[in-house]
Amino acid sequence: MGAPANFLQYVDNNADSFIKRLGEAVKIQSISSDARRRQETIAMGLWLNDQLTQLGVTTKLEDLGTHVMQGQTLQLPYAIIGKLGEDPKKKTVLIYGHYDVQPALKSDGWATEPFELVVDNEKNRLIGRGSTDDKGPIMGWLNVIQAHKELGLDLPVNLRFCFEGMEENGSEGLDECVIAEVAKGKDGYFGGVDCVCISDNYWLNTRTPALTYGLRGIAYFAINVSGPGQDLHSGLFGRMVHEPMTDLIKLMSKLVDHDGTILIPGIDEMVPPADEEELKLYTKMDYSTADVEESAGASIALSDHKETVIMGRMRNPSLSLHGIQGAFSDVGCKTVIPSKVAGKFSLRLVPPQTPEAVIPLVKAYIESEFAKLNSKNKMNVEYLHGGKPWVADVKHWNFEAAKKAIESIWKKSPDYTREGGSIPVTLTFAESLGVNVLLLPMGRADDGAHSTNEKLDRSNFIEGTKVLGTYLYEVAVAA
Repeated sequence: MGAPANFLQYVDNNADSFIKRLGEAVKIQSISSDARRRQETIAMGLWLNDQLTQLGVTTKLEDLGTHVMQGQTLQLPYAIIGKLGEDPKKKTVLIYGHYDVQPALKSDGWATEPFELVVDNEKNRLIGRGSTDDKGPIMGWLNVIQAHKELGLDLPVNLRFCFEGMEENGSEGLDECVIAEVAKGKDGYFGGVDCVCISDNYWLNTRTPALTYGLRGIAYFAINVSGPGQDLHSGLFGRMVHEPMTDLIKLMSKLVDHDGTILIPGIDEMVPPADEEELKLYTKMDYSTADVEESAGASIALSDHKETVIMGRMRNPSLSLHGIQGAFSDVGCKTVIPSKVAGKFSLRLVPPQTPEAVIPLVKAYIESEFAKLNSKNKMNVEYLHGGKPWVADVKHWNFEAAKKAIESIWKKSPDYTREGGSIPVTLTFAESLGVNVLLLPMGRADDGAHSTNEKLDRSNFIEGTKVLGTYLYEVAVAA
């Protein structure tokens, strides 16, 4: 079917104003994991809600309550639930995105101010925190709605929306909100939803669009080690006391090997090996170890075998060490012995793994390893948050519609990928609504989401907007 020519032309003609609106969104420092930025995160939600209502979307701001973070009781950012269109003859598509972002400071190594969208005309890139994750894709949906509104075109489907402000911090409160809305049946905003589309991930490389049918889950932990009643001087107490940092480093070294092998017994063993048919999926992907190293910025791929590297991201679990809280990190030569430290790490999970299945294995193993140290320090393993993995049916009409939209705009067929990241609400939508869910990425593999100098290519923003709109037209006629 494809999208009307006047819609596609409108997107081209209004590209500059679309980029300006993205700049307004990027400017709001909606860092959900920073208590100091909570009011700005809430303000971002209110700004987005205002944008939606101006475009004719009926919305409601869901108060998700409060939580305790960084020693403070904080209001959770609103979940924005919306609807546009009530035609019973049309399919209904639920759109999800998140308006919160990762922390960013110029001193982290940014070449520009993180919260000022910079248009790099030489490389045709839009640089700023949230440009690709996930404000750019949300603005893409606003672009689609605006184009139809101003052109006087009826949308080919009914739209439902769910936008949250805590995705980068565990999506606290969202599952309960979604389940409660679904329970209202036809009286709720999600009544009659036929499929779900999420744009919160990226192409596998910089050349080929992707459709994503799987996500890894996550289980996030902290190893807390404490001993002295206060920080100590290493010159006075070194080699006199059990040092928490020494114990923690020893424990963290026992979690994962240098080649990525997970050392916790029973974790890797949960996942059956890939059969020949599955291996062929990875072999034919437009991807190489060079793509990994281009995205990583260095020649550090764990293997020269393409299939091994792809499976390391898509279908195998992983364990990564993230940092040590309480450790000395300032410039200089501080000689303190920290009295308490916390080592943060996470497991990325794949079917059939779940957080509930791995938590007891992780805790029992670390407690066993700590006992071997014969330390007088105290240690506990804390499970912080998690989410289950998800896999969808790629033969569903929802995926066929997205494939046709990509081929119409980008003139090439997409790679079908399973993503290494985690979006816990994906499984919540799939299970509570009982419908097909797909991930339709806007950005590229080298966008640097969560990293310094995050960007979204101008072409991906503008052509990606066209893909989103075209997808709706393909859904309308899909069977």
